[in-house]
Amino acid sequence: MNYSDEKVKLFLLNNLVVESALRTTLSEHQIEAEQTVVEKAADDLISGYVSQFDSRSKSRAKRMAEHYELFHMLENSIRQLITATLKESDPIDWWTKLVPEVVRTNAKKNRDREVNEGISLRSEELIEYTNFGELGEIIKSNWSIFGGIFSRGSILAVEKIMARLNTLRAPIAHSGGLSEDEVLRLKLTVRDWFKLME
Repeated sequence: MNYSDEKVKLFLLNNLVVESALRTTLSEHQIEAEQTVVEKAADDLISGYVSQFDSRSKSRAKRMAEHYELFHMLENSIRQLITATLKESDPIDWWTKLVPEVVRTNAKKNRDREVNEGISLRSEELIEYTNFGELGEIIKSNWSIFGGIFSRGSILAVEKIMARLNTLRAPIAHSGGLSEDEVLRLKLTVRDWFKLME
């Protein structure tokens, strides 16, 4: 590697550090960043390969992206609800005292897996390493705290809606497809979730 290559490499590494710091700051203020220079360069690297996908695959992916976006917002809003509610109940030690041990253990394993892979951590907050089903377990195990929030539903209603959402989540999260009926079911179940809190 010559001096010029080293300068380019150093420039790219510095850019990654700055972009990482910027993303962290934007995330802390709940602002979404636009695609970075590095991401655009990575897109250029694979554009020739992506162009090989057939139009049916591309069309289906765009359609499923809509459902992913909806579920992404829903799942993260549930995490925010849990965090805010449990912090209000125990501002200092809510994670240790109010989250079931099996959920805490799994979240730590998930974070440790990322640490051991040497990839950038998605978050410092362990709740970000929980799966969707575990969010329901946190709510159920703290029903005395959450019961007042779900004024139009019982613990059984919350459990059923969370289970239905988890079933619908699988094809979305694992690159499957949803039939027209399941798209309707997803949207009605999201509405059902919010109606529990009205």
